[in-house]
Amino acid sequence: MASRSWIGRSVPRVEDGRLLTGRGAFIDDHPPVGNLCHAAIVRSPHAHARILRYDPAPALAMEGVVGVITGADVARDCKPFGVGVTAPVHYYPAAVDKVRFVGEPVAVVVARDRYLAEDAAETVGVDYESLRAVVDPEKALEPDAPILHDRVGSNLAGHRRLVYGDPDRAFADADVVVRERFRFPKYGSTPIETYGVIARWEPVAEVLTIWSNFMGPFIMHPLVARVLGLPENRLRFIVPPDIGGSFGIKSSIYPYLALVGLAAMRLGVPVKWIEDRREHLLASSSGTDRIAWREVAARKDGTILGMRFKWYDNVGGYIRSPEPGCSFRPTGNFVGPYRFQNLEVDASVVMTNKSLTGPNRGYACGHLYFETERMMDLLADRLGMDPVEIRRRNLIAAQSFPYRTPTGGLYDSGDYQATFERALAVAKYDELRRQQAQARAAGRYFGIGLALAVDPSVSNMGYVATALDPQFRAKPEYLPKSGAVESATVKIDPLGRVIAVLGTTPQGQGHQTIVSQIVADELGLEPADVTVVDEMDTFTRVWSISSGTYSSRFGSVGTSAVALAARKLKAKLVAYAAHLMDVPVGQVEFRDGGVHRRAGTGATYSIKDLAGRAHWNTESLPD
Repeated sequence: MASRSWIGRSVPRVEDGRLLTGRGAFIDDHPPVGNLCHAAIVRSPHAHARILRYDPAPALAMEGVVGVITGADVARDCKPFGVGVTAPVHYYPAAVDKVRFVGEPVAVVVARDRYLAEDAAETVGVDYESLRAVVDPEKALEPDAPILHDRVGSNLAGHRRLVYGDPDRAFADADVVVRERFRFPKYGSTPIETYGVIARWEPVAEVLTIWSNFMGPFIMHPLVARVLGLPENRLRFIVPPDIGGSFGIKSSIYPYLALVGLAAMRLGVPVKWIEDRREHLLASSSGTDRIAWREVAARKDGTILGMRFKWYDNVGGYIRSPEPGCSFRPTGNFVGPYRFQNLEVDASVVMTNKSLTGPNRGYACGHLYFETERMMDLLADRLGMDPVEIRRRNLIAAQSFPYRTPTGGLYDSGDYQATFERALAVAKYDELRRQQAQARAAGRYFGIGLALAVDPSVSNMGYVATALDPQFRAKPEYLPKSGAVESATVKIDPLGRVIAVLGTTPQGQGHQTIVSQIVADELGLEPADVTVVDEMDTFTRVWSISSGTYSSRFGSVGTSAVALAARKLKAKLVAYAAHLMDVPVGQVEFRDGGVHRRAGTGATYSIKDLAGRAHWNTESLPD
């Protein structure tokens, strides 16, 4: 039994034993599936070209080749993915008419082993008509730019102008206005483990099972089901216990789930595809590059009255979900830690012949913080103030919490001033300034960087609707979107040992260790008494469209779900013990791993005793 809290204590990680001894269960370690075949993907060498003809015959003639799926098959057997804008962008798991970025899939070769599949993929013929390409979002919006999607008629995937407060009045009343243009580069992350997918079609049950290192959010499950023409209860996603890193990248694996799933369905064999490093760097996912313009209006004393944001986000050859989250995910915290109330946002999402984008390390936030904090520095320079002081004067006051931002975000708590002062003290800011003065006097550069941010986590799924105008959202057929949920199950076996079952998809964060500590604290046990199961299976786990591990959600709603489940279980144990004692619930309490009378003497029931009675003597349970 726990004598003090396990939370906050340094304990050996539950996961490390298997990982350090080579017993991790990653997607490529998946137990053999009978008659498993392997896939290799044929990819476009062009940034922009029309597909004229496929010639799979040379590949099909090779020994060991099971079949070839081309873009023509995809067009016939799949629906396009739903996208988060009203523009008629048709995005399929593979190119069906034109290729729009280098590395876009155009065919899949399935063979008896990976070597045969790779060799055969090199023989698949694809005839292209090369087209003019554009990679700069500003140039993509020029009148003579090549159009990527004829149905859309331009390269603008979406545009919204959002106004909060009265920014025009703020700028009219300002003593000083600072303007700047920014270019934020395309960026990517490189997890040790690349994408991996195994798909098996069961023709009798008409169920497609897909194993992958998909991290969520599981809104992609119904999206994939729709593309393949399957009811959601005939599509099973299974995620292994271990994922070799992600950084958001693996949320964008879902087009390959559909592509490999289609290959398994059409060819009638289980299909495995493991992405190689070149494929991952070429065509997996990346963060958007952005061209942005900022304006800040302020008084002479440094008080910010308002800001104007304008940007072009480059999402590559197609816009794919959850884009345009690159523009709108941080809507609630657009103003950061600052208290100004007047804001105008002019957001454009542009398609070019670059690779596709998606969640990647602080999805959509790096751009925002970089631009805002640079404007704070420029304003300080214009006014001759220390960059620290300009921030101090504009922080939301501690007494203002809970604080509603002008864009609708709710900051439930905080003390930004105290946090900032603590950071300055730890960094020894005054000493750094003295060192800077000495260095500059000696002719040396010495920079000091400051940046403040309020970062969103969990992800209110309603942000995906911000890209749609109010008139569209007002239509009766539109399904409103908001919030996010998480679930956990905590149960006790007949001998009093606890099992916690999660719907998360950890990528090395140590969920099993953390959850065992939380449950041990709640139930007065040792962490070793708690077994944590965190393998995702959409047929056996409780999940929702927001399930998964991304956006720091495990540290907030994941752990909270576990704690709440354990408390519900504890309440049931207390009620059961009170029933056995034939006393009101208010006369007993849970402590030290069991239920005791609050006063006096009498029977005491441990968790093990209560679990045994509940399992073996069901007639003893309360009604």
